[in-house]
Amino acid sequence: MTDPAILTLQDSPLARKLSAFVRLAPADLLAVSDLHRRRRKFAVGSEMIYQGQTDQVAFVLASGWACSYKILPGGTRQIVDFQLPGDFLGLRSVLFRTSDHNVEPITPVQASEVTQRDLLSVFASTPRLAAAVLWAASRDEAMVVEHLVDLGRRSAAERMAHFLLELNARLRLVGMADRKGFACPLSQYLLADALGLSAVHVNRVLRELREEGLVTFQKGQVTFDDYDGLVEAASFDRAYLDHDGPLLI
Repeated sequence: MTDPAILTLQDSPLARKLSAFVRLAPADLLAVSDLHRRRRKFAVGSEMIYQGQTDQVAFVLASGWACSYKILPGGTRQIVDFQLPGDFLGLRSVLFRTSDHNVEPITPVQASEVTQRDLLSVFASTPRLAAAVLWAASRDEAMVVEHLVDLGRRSAAERMAHFLLELNARLRLVGMADRKGFACPLSQYLLADALGLSAVHVNRVLRELREEGLVTFQKGQVTFDDYDGLVEAASFDRAYLDHDGPLLI
């Protein structure tokens, strides 16, 4: 009979992601499985978490893509990041008294609701898993630093190349991409919002990267025509993602 813990590792993007930091034991895998017990479905554009929310709840994304963003007083929006399968949505919402950002799906998603009590219970019973979640949160903070560098110092072409390579690395961690490319549901308007560019500029940059033989982004598919060349063009160093194998055994 197949060990259900093995199925949990194979079927849970969260388990696959956390296993990049810690070699998950059966008890850890069962704890991850427990986090998935309240599975919900959300349609595109629905409100999963909203700025100012006081209910302390987060989600673990099982399938689909979401985005987190801030609404400014004038009503404009700034996308902070995109969330992929295996990511926590609104982890700060569990720890803060009031949520400081919004989260909504950009594709249909399935996500598991997680409360503060759920997390504290898991952390108390499986400290290794708690360390892995802290690693995931630290990696997300490192990505925010890179995004600040994107907006402040990288050219539009470097910004786009770096962003696509980062998405690729994140998706490869959960088995959804390889060096050839990945499926990507992001529109040029979403890319523009996240990268601080106009949609027209995004279109021009993508065309330039394609004409240089580096990457093609068409019909929801990112194809790396020259992966190593794109890495060089973006000065992409994936060390900040810390995906090179478990640190804790």
